[in-house]
Amino acid sequence: MALNLTIADTRLSQSQYFSVRYAVEDDLPYISAIEKQTSAYPWSDKQIAACINQSILLVKNDEILGFAVVVLSANQAELHNITISPDVQSQGLGGLFLQALIESIPIAVETFYLEVRASNYRALRLYHGLEFIKIAERKDYYRNGLAREDAIIMARKTP
Repeated sequence: MALNLTIADTRLSQSQYFSVRYAVEDDLPYISAIEKQTSAYPWSDKQIAACINQSILLVKNDEILGFAVVVLSANQAELHNITISPDVQSQGLGGLFLQALIESIPIAVETFYLEVRASNYRALRLYHGLEFIKIAERKDYYRNGLAREDAIIMARKTP
């Protein structure tokens, strides 16, 4: 993926600029902190470290605002995780970040896949807005307290 992008959020009267870059090992504590603050079932530090080479950051003024894990394989990409810091959620940054990721995918990639908890309505709304469609469902895939929850598998053709 071509990275070290600058993206502009022009929804406000004054544009805000963000950068998108690959993560490095020094970023692990910040990624881990965001993951632990935002997920009821966060990835472990070991899982995050194992994915560092596929981790991409949303940054503003050297502050990490979010991260994503995108795995490329042959002609497909898979979004394994995307998280925005709770301090800046509900500002449209998740959509801005995901759109930048979609646009930076290599031309050889035909389809971008992801999965999401069936109860994650905010994420489902975001993904639908970015032209992801439901292609399958995994019954009882995620833990949800003492119960289990379905996963919705979604995909979109890349530009």
